[in-house]
This record gives sequence, C-alpha cells and structure tokens, in this order.
Amino acid sequence: MERIVVAAAIVEGGRLLAAQRAGPPAMAGGWEFPGGKVDPGETDHEALVRECQEELGVGIAVGDRIGGDWPLSPGYVMRVWLARLISGVPHPHEHLALRWLAHDELYDIPWLPADLPVVRAVQELIPEG
Repeated sequence: MERIVVAAAIVEGGRLLAAQRAGPPAMAGGWEFPGGKVDPGETDHEALVRECQEELGVGIAVGDRIGGDWPLSPGYVMRVWLARLISGVPHPHEHLALRWLAHDELYDIPWLPADLPVVRAVQELIPEG
C-alpha cells in the first residue's frame, strides 16, 4: 500500500509559496510545496492543516485538489490542494527558507523533480503580471 504525502499550493496575492528543504541530504536545498505524510487515522485534509501549522506556523483553508496522485519515491504518492492562508504569517520552522513566487518567477528556483509537474499545473491558476 502506498503512503500518502499531502502538500499545499498556497496562493496569496497572485503568488505561490515555495519552501526550501533542509533535509535529507539528497533533497536539501531543493524547493517544494509545504506538507508531509498523512498519519494513521488522519484524513488528507487534517494532515495538510496539521503540516502547515507545524512547518509554517499558519492556518490554512483547503481548496480544490490539483490533479490526482503525483508519484514520489517508490511506495509514496503526493496529493496536492490549493490553499489560502486564514491565520498567521508563514515562517520556515522546518525549511531553510520560504519564497513567494509570482507567475514569471515560478521557475527561478530549483524545484524538486517530483514537485515540478505540479508547478506546471498550478501555473495556470496564478495570474500573469
């Protein structure tokens, strides 16, 4: 059975929030959507809200799902939802850095390979200019 990882595409003011991984070493420095593993007994939405609180110190409202199951490493799939901030200001509690990216900046950072197809899907949802 595949483990589920949930991730949030947080869009605010026409910009997308990206988070820079601190580890493990093979992924450190790469950029991703914030999120994490779904714990036993937790729904995807509950896990996403919890992970954003733990990783960023923010409350989110979960919106529409983006695509289906995105493949990660063997045995893992990622499920991504649009989200908006409802409380707090994002801080990198578990990441090296955070960055808000406008439509024309989405590819200015080295996204992790698994997140790149999701960026392409989210790009359509962020207004240009």
